[in-house]
Amino acid sequence: MTYQSTFKRYEIKYLLTYQQKQAIMQEMQPYMKLDKYGRTTIRNIYYDTDNFRLIRHSLEKPIYKEKLRVRSYQEAAPNDPVFVELKKKYKKVVYKRRLTISEEDAAKSFEEGIPLPVHSQIADEIEYFRSFYEGLRPAVFLTYEREAFYELSGGDFRVTFDENILYRDYDISLGSEVYGTPLLNKGDTLMEIKTAGGLPLWMSRELNRLKVYQTSFSKYGEAYRDMMTRPELTEINEQRRILYAC
Repeated sequence: MTYQSTFKRYEIKYLLTYQQKQAIMQEMQPYMKLDKYGRTTIRNIYYDTDNFRLIRHSLEKPIYKEKLRVRSYQEAAPNDPVFVELKKKYKKVVYKRRLTISEEDAAKSFEEGIPLPVHSQIADEIEYFRSFYEGLRPAVFLTYEREAFYELSGGDFRVTFDENILYRDYDISLGSEVYGTPLLNKGDTLMEIKTAGGLPLWMSRELNRLKVYQTSFSKYGEAYRDMMTRPELTEINEQRRILYAC
């Protein structure tokens, strides 16, 4: 199976109540269809430095930011395909570059600090990122249940609904069970619109009717904020703040 390896698009996020989600899905019916995977559970491992350099920078809302993660769309066994993704954002445009390799090869590369077993332009970009941000480690395991919809007309407009967003900073493995600390209130949904251009008129009208407005919501960012408020991490956090300020 072949997978898309490069993306360039806008990603616009909205927090929805249960009622708002149902209304939007009803409005979508003539224009969009659920993809062939249905409702899937996505697993992610986000990599960062010991002092969380990447997510700290990202939360400052700079003009340019980047992150590295490994993703799977199932509980990954060693031979299952996973995606090593380098995600960048510049002037609100998201650029994503990804490699498809086995879970075993990805885990070995990151655990042992050896290059990925792929030779390509994207692999070179990922290796440069890893050498630039020295000492990357698995920082957060983050999962959510997703429904993804595509345009019936064949355009590039996509809508995803993410629910049951959970994170943890231990037992970090794409082959592990789904559990952790929730990042959304019960019944809420994170909707993402992914498009290379603007919103269709029908979607703009429905969002205005429901008084649903764009929000800034980084899953890894929210997980980091929550981790930094946990009492048991107070001393560790203070050490990281001192290190980060140096």
